[in-house]
Amino acid sequence: MTAPEQWTVLVNFEEQYGLYPVGKKVPEGWRTADPNFTGTEDECQAYVDEAWTDMRPASLRRTMAAAAEAGDRA
Repeated sequence: MTAPEQWTVLVNFEEQYGLYPVGKKVPEGWRTADPNFTGTEDECQAYVDEAWTDMRPASLRRTMAAAAEAGDRA
């Protein structure tokens, strides 16, 4: 089996990114990061490198921000 020539970038509810072959059904829980963007694997990886700057899941970032805010009020 050969590797796909065109890829897209997906993002899930935790704002984690992944590469996915163009033309395949997007898995449940994921959405296309930019519906107007497809590219080679390298191009998509560059997109992810630029867009995904904080590797922590969104729920962890929210929890940490709330804890920091609560600490500021104490």
